[in-house]
Amino acid sequence: MQAVESHGARIPAIGLGTMTLTGDACVKTVATALQLGYRHLDTAAFYGNEREVGEGLRASGVAREEVFLTTKVRHTDLKAGDFERSVENSLAALQLPFVDLLLIHWPNPEVPLSDSMKRLGAAKRAGQARHIGVANFTVALLDEATRHAEEPLVTNQIEVHPFLDQSKVIFACKRLGIAVTAYCPIARGRVPGSDVLERIGKAHGKSGPQVSLRFLVQQGLAAIPRSSSREHLQQNLEIFDFALSDSEMAEIGKLKRPDGRVVNPPQAPKWDN
Repeated sequence: MQAVESHGARIPAIGLGTMTLTGDACVKTVATALQLGYRHLDTAAFYGNEREVGEGLRASGVAREEVFLTTKVRHTDLKAGDFERSVENSLAALQLPFVDLLLIHWPNPEVPLSDSMKRLGAAKRAGQARHIGVANFTVALLDEATRHAEEPLVTNQIEVHPFLDQSKVIFACKRLGIAVTAYCPIARGRVPGSDVLERIGKAHGKSGPQVSLRFLVQQGLAAIPRSSSREHLQQNLEIFDFALSDSEMAEIGKLKRPDGRVVNPPQAPKWDN
């Protein structure tokens, strides 16, 4: 599978987002995804499903070393002691000695970023994570984080889809050599209702969601759509056998709108767009 590379990390371009997947359904979905060809799994302490993700990984029969696994530390767990405990709990739930990527899930203005970066780097050096990064960081936060980081940051996981203008933060990531991982790449169901995406998809024998994913991957981003449907899981992988033209990319790029963001919780920073 195509991958996004940053500071030695090779992140498969399509991964499985697992937020809201729980219980046996999560185990089954993770195992099915891996059996279909996924090699990138995304979870977080906040999702409450790390144990099930680990079970799904083992049930899949796919070798651990073939899978790029990400988890995250909550913004409420960034203080000394809390951070280390969160990482240990995540590894215990996953029943793994390390993850491939450990992220700070959301920034926390009450905890100095210099402290958070120190703890994140320490987790990597302790062998608990092969790579480290951040999620939901703005341009200003990225600049500050890279100044304080003792180890390379390999990705910024942010909401990206055709309806949201993330050009400023994506440009900043490229400037800093940080890969972008797009969550909510299908905008939580808004994509299938887009006439533009469906029309472009029809021209390629693809669906609107497949066009949305291709739009992101073609820009050099990784994407982690969440799905529990075997059919949709398979379709999400089938985006590497076609390409969008420059005019199609430009047309999709015009779908951005001011109210495009779908994830904006209370702990969110002041966004760039």
